[in-house]
Amino acid sequence: MDVNKEELFDKVVNLSKRRGFVFQSAEIYGGFRSTYDYGPVGVLLLRNVKEQWWRSMVQFRQDVVGLDAAILSPPAIWEASGHLTNFTDPLVDCRECGSRFRQDKLEDQNKCPSCGANSSFTEARQFNLMFKTNAGPVIDSAAEVYLRPETAQGMFTNFTNVLNTSRKKPPFGIAQIGKSFRNEITPGNFVFRTREFEQMEMEYFVPPSDSDKWFEYWCKERMDWYLNLGMKEDSLRLRVHDKDELSHYSRATSDIEFSFPWGWDELEGIANRTDYDLNQHAKASGNRLEYNDSGSGERYVPHVIEPAAGATRTAMAFLMDAYEEEEVNGEVRNVLKLDHRLSPYKVAVLPLSKKDELIEPSKEVLNLVQPHWMCDYDQTQAIGRRYRRQDEIGTPYCVTIDFETLEDKAVTVRERDSMHQDRVPVLELIEYLSSRLVP
Repeated sequence: MDVNKEELFDKVVNLSKRRGFVFQSAEIYGGFRSTYDYGPVGVLLLRNVKEQWWRSMVQFRQDVVGLDAAILSPPAIWEASGHLTNFTDPLVDCRECGSRFRQDKLEDQNKCPSCGANSSFTEARQFNLMFKTNAGPVIDSAAEVYLRPETAQGMFTNFTNVLNTSRKKPPFGIAQIGKSFRNEITPGNFVFRTREFEQMEMEYFVPPSDSDKWFEYWCKERMDWYLNLGMKEDSLRLRVHDKDELSHYSRATSDIEFSFPWGWDELEGIANRTDYDLNQHAKASGNRLEYNDSGSGERYVPHVIEPAAGATRTAMAFLMDAYEEEEVNGEVRNVLKLDHRLSPYKVAVLPLSKKDELIEPSKEVLNLVQPHWMCDYDQTQAIGRRYRRQDEIGTPYCVTIDFETLEDKAVTVRERDSMHQDRVPVLELIEYLSSRLVP
């Protein structure tokens, strides 16, 4: 059954709350706009998205290392990077209702989407998106610090440290996953645009003459990552930025965009940042940030290719892409056809009933499987309802322990997408699942 695009957003938001993917933050106090908490199921999905990114970008490569830089940083970093001056969005106010909007995101530049007033907007003014706070007991300008709006700058300021300790040479990369903060004018669309979010970024340092080649390489490599994890090809596109869209540091940028219910929007940006950041920090700090090739004697400032994705935004896209509705025996089955590597739980262990004689062997099967995969255990309600619950959270395999198990020492394994069931001896269960749940 095809799910209407306009209905998909509401259905996924409803599913997220009902099944424990995402909760509104501070909900018991009426909620706090644009902040969300990831529930028992959502935190596993988000962790799996980040784990797959890390495996692809760091673990399976010899030319990329990891970093975990600080969230708080002094103004000097952001002055050098250009964020204090350039990291802004155009802000307009409606004179009639007082609502504020990001001008470049308005569908109609002359009509307020809140009250419908025409020609009621103020002149646009630039609004800096950075969060500022104070470090230490005295609130004065000397103690001002910023919450990072991106993870990238920590990788640039640590360039020499990583270069010397990892013994890498260009082309090589530094990867990082972490929280970033942006004081968005108009956050919205659930977890798509929030003021606190998690990024997955990598800075790839290359010889200047090779930057165009590596930019094309990373555009393809990153697109393939989404496809490899099961995202539908017609849900994705690569959009090249026009010159007037480029950031102050960028020579070229392309966005991997996803077809969200509200239209095409950015999942990940791949940018050729040239040598802008290293030069800026070298100039501001007085430290050389360059590579010296001892073999050739060549000394140069590397150019940087940056694939930058949002972990929370990516998890949301995988949810929307995987959501399907099917008619089974006259009833609608909601199912998340997630790639098993992203599924929050890989296996659900389900005793057919709550009778004591089934609980002990069920716990034994759970103890057998848990060391290998993240598992759920559920012994309440009818087995059909429990299957549907696991379908809705994307669990690839359900293992059912029934009364025959007491006799034949075998279990029933049900596959999510086909609903096909196999009878598998308990002693062969790990081998059976391992052949299907390849990391």
